Amino acid sequence: MSDITFSAERDVPRTQDARAGDYLALLKPRVMSLVVFTSLIGLLAAPGSIHPATAIIAVICIAVGAGASGAINMWFDADIDAAMSRTINRPVPSGRVTAGDALAFGLFLSVASVLTMGLLVNLAAAGLLAFTIFFYAVVYTMWLKRLTPQNIVIGGAAGAFPPVIGWAAVTGSLLSLEAWTLFAIIFVWTPPHFWALALFRNEDYARVGVPMLPVVAGEPATRRQILVYSLILVPVTLLPYALGFAAELYLAGAALSGGLFVALALAVHRDTQGEFRNARRLFGFSILYLFLLFALLGIEHLGGLV
Repeated sequence: MSDITFSAERDVPRTQDARAGDYLALLKPRVMSLVVFTSLIGLLAAPGSIHPATAIIAVICIAVGAGASGAINMWFDADIDAAMSRTINRPVPSGRVTAGDALAFGLFLSVASVLTMGLLVNLAAAGLLAFTIFFYAVVYTMWLKRLTPQNIVIGGAAGAFPPVIGWAAVTGSLLSLEAWTLFAIIFVWTPPHFWALALFRNEDYARVGVPMLPVVAGEPATRRQILVYSLILVPVTLLPYALGFAAELYLAGAALSGGLFVALALAVHRDTQGEFRNARRLFGFSILYLFLLFALLGIEHLGGLV
């Protein structure tokens, strides 16, 4: 797919003065909310203690770093965003913010979040935050997304790092099997979550030449891969209990919600008429599913159940 060309220009002329809400939109606040939540649970689940003020600073830095990645992503993807119905109203393609301003905003927030984390929290958390921003903005956005149908599989690591950063904010270390178990849950969850979206947004990705799996391999192969990853995901979500940093409440919730996740994936797999109702259901449920898993883990640690 290296010969893909794009008709939209990256630097769209500004049509009106940018407002504060436009810069907030650059941060992808819905994505940021999931990042903040999972990083907070990583922080709560980590052994040891952290001053509440330091914890708040760490979570804010992770949120700002995630938003910075989103702004750089919108700068680079302005050309394809302008041609996709799902993204055409984003601040850059709509002309509310220039591409140059989006890039400058993203770079400033990236540097500020990493420096603040390093100075006020610890260097391990700051280093992983810097790597996460780089991985999403450069490795995924600028390279993998337009190169390979495995873009989501590999690039999903960017969204899986936040709980490890939260863990490192407490412990000062990245060498924890428990922290990387949380990473594994999000990493395996990302492909079925995003491919469900890609199924019913297939025409958008095909129009701009982004090699998402449904575009390159077709819908039947994508539905099979969604089921495969869903079947792998459920036992991965049980690892926190197996490793002893989750209790029976988490185990029951993970098992029950995991069964529903697989049931929805099976329904997507069985769709043979080009219908996307079940894909939409799986996509919507997958967000609630991840929030539930991490919420149960947080409840157990806050309640002293582990």
